[in-house]
Parts: sequence; structure tokens; C-alpha cells
Amino acid sequence: ADMGTKLLCLFLISALVAYFLYTPVPEDCEDPWTTMFVLSSFKTFTSLSMVVDQLGLMNCMDFLMLFTSVEYVAPVSDENVTVTDTEFSNVAVRLFVPRKEPGGLRRAMIYFHGGGWCLGDAGMKSYDHMTRWAAHRLNAVVVSVSYRLAPKYRFPTQFEDVYSVTKFFLQPSVLAQYGVDPDRVCVAGDSAGGNLAAVVAQQLLEDSEIKTKLKAQVLLYPVLQTLDLDSPSYRENENDAILSKMLMVRFWNEYITSDMAFGEAMASNRHVPAESSHLFQFVNWSSFLPEEMKKDHVYISPTYGSSEFAQKYPSFLDVRVAPLLASDAQLHRLPLTYILTCEHDVLRDEGVIYARRLQAAGVPVTHDHGKDAFHGALMFTSSPADLAVGHRLLNRLTEWLDENL
Repeated sequence: ADMGTKLLCLFLISALVAYFLYTPVPEDCEDPWTTMFVLSSFKTFTSLSMVVDQLGLMNCMDFLMLFTSVEYVAPVSDENVTVTDTEFSNVAVRLFVPRKEPGGLRRAMIYFHGGGWCLGDAGMKSYDHMTRWAAHRLNAVVVSVSYRLAPKYRFPTQFEDVYSVTKFFLQPSVLAQYGVDPDRVCVAGDSAGGNLAAVVAQQLLEDSEIKTKLKAQVLLYPVLQTLDLDSPSYRENENDAILSKMLMVRFWNEYITSDMAFGEAMASNRHVPAESSHLFQFVNWSSFLPEEMKKDHVYISPTYGSSEFAQKYPSFLDVRVAPLLASDAQLHRLPLTYILTCEHDVLRDEGVIYARRLQAAGVPVTHDHGKDAFHGALMFTSSPADLAVGHRLLNRLTEWLDENL
């Protein structure tokens, strides 16, 4: 029996290893082996975090934060860009200022990193690389914000941190100090940072204290809504290696409340009360997605939950959490917009819906869709995980910014 047990254990371990190593890679992928390595590493790490969490050893976010800390690099200036860690309005930022003579006023970008409001830092190698690249290539001042994270801090802390940095930077005296053209400032972010960028752009419109208007908003595979986690992209990418449906639900849960029952209701799409039914018009994928994205998916009308969650945690229905819930009248005033969506991403459909709604509201939108791209692809443009798809998307984004900012 002892031998049998050992063989069984060996078989199970082999099956698990095979399961993690075999991670389907997008078709037409230019570097399938590197991609498979990257995706399976992520899958292993996130799955392990869930196991550690289930066993009660540590919160999965604390476990995943180990990745953030390993990725951290110190602020090092190079021949092109001066890099410093400082604070704007008591919030930590990494500041990138090009060394080249500006020849006039510079443009500027305020950048919010991704990581589900729980992970990440402006000093992570991938973000340092991306923001440094943008500063050099665009001859722009880049402010990359390290906002406070969940679960220690929940909404609205993250929003308040990025908003106060933006407000601080947009003051005429501060723009002048850095030689920035007030007509050429954008906010940008990826994933949860894309959510924060979208929210900041919306909230600035309501703020009479701020006279400087944003030139553009750049939303890279953004998180935009809390209502419907059963869109075609959620169905197709439910077990995605980098951002599975369960991980996204957990991020939402940690951002809003420590009550895990909320996440369970969200996972089964039973968290929205009937009295909020009018909000579904803003996120109904059957009205907004192009036919080729609907494929054979059938829209299932929402199953309404009790009013309990909306009463206890009203923030999940707040437009500062879910910017896709803004009315068309609000969207109409937003600046020039760049939206990147990836085919292999649970968040794909909400990005497409936002692009469609903004276009319908008269906002000039460039919507790039990466058919062979997956969530987080832009992170992989620095060694060792250096992927062609990341470079292609980064170059495309840089071209757009160069032409439009």
C-alpha cells in the first residue's frame, strides 16, 4: 500500500506540473515558448497564492506581493532621464524628467500602475521600464504613482491618492516648475490603474477647483465595471493564467470589503439588487459588442441579489469604482481617449463597451485591440520576460501619444 500511495502522489504531482506547464498560448503568437513560460509561471504563482489563502497560512494578496517586492528596482537615472522617488501631496511617486533640452514646454503623463488595487508599485521593474521609456521617447515628464494598497487600505483610498497627486500636479505653479505645457497632460494606467485613470478623468470634470483640462486619457486593458462578470470575455478567459475570473473577483472583494461573502455573490453574479437594475443598460454587452465578439454567446439577464450588499457596501455601485456606470451626459465631456483591449482577457468586453459608449457620446476614441494579446502584455517588455507582443503594443501606444499628446 505504501508503494501505491507513493505512486499515486507521484502521479498527482506530475499531473499538476503538466497542468501548469501546459498553458494554452494565443494563436499567431510570435514567441510561443517564452509566452508559455511566462503564462505558466504566473498561473503557478497565483494558484499557489489561492492554496496558501485557503489553508489560512496568509492572505493571497500578501503572498502575491512577494512578486512585487522581488520586481522592485531603485530609482536610477540614466543618460536620457533623471529619475527620483519623491512625494506629491503626501503620496509616493516616481518622477521621470528627460535630460534632453525641451525646446519649449514639455508634455506630461501621470501614470497609475495595475495590480488589482492590491499589488504593484511604481518601482517595479516592468513599470520603471515602461514609464522611463515613455519619458525618453516622448520627451515628457512622467509621474508614476505608488498609491496605498488593499487589503490594508480599501476604496476610496486608492482613488483619493491618485486624485490628489493629479490635482497637485495640475496646479499652474507645479506645471511651470517642471516646464510642462498645461494643454498637453494625460492620465494613463493599466488594468486597475486604467480604472483609476478613467475615474480621475471623470471626476476632474466635476471639480471646479481645477482649471487645467486633461488632453487625453490612456486606458490599457482597464477594469471598468462591477455589475456583470458573465460577459463573453469572462466566459472565454475564466481560467486565464494571468487574470482568472476568481482572481479578478478577489481583487474586487479586497478593494471594497473584507467580507468574503460579497466576493462569493459576485462570482455567481448575484450581487446586484433589483433596485439597481437600471444600471445594467450601461454594461449590457449584447447591446454594445460587435458581432464577431458575441460569437455564439447568449446574454443571460441578471439574477438580482438581496439589497444587503448594496446597503452595506454601496461603493461597488459608485461611479468612482465602476466608471462604466457614468451616464452618457457625463461621458460626453471626456478628453481624447486611447483604449487598448486584449482578446485573451476577462476585461476585454468592458473595454470595448467603454470605447463604444465614448464614441457614441462624441468623444474621439482610438481603440486598439490585440488579437493575439493577453491581459498584462505591456508588462513584458523588459528582460527576462521580454515578449514581442508587449513591444508591439508599447510601440503602437508610443506612436499614438506622440501624434496626439
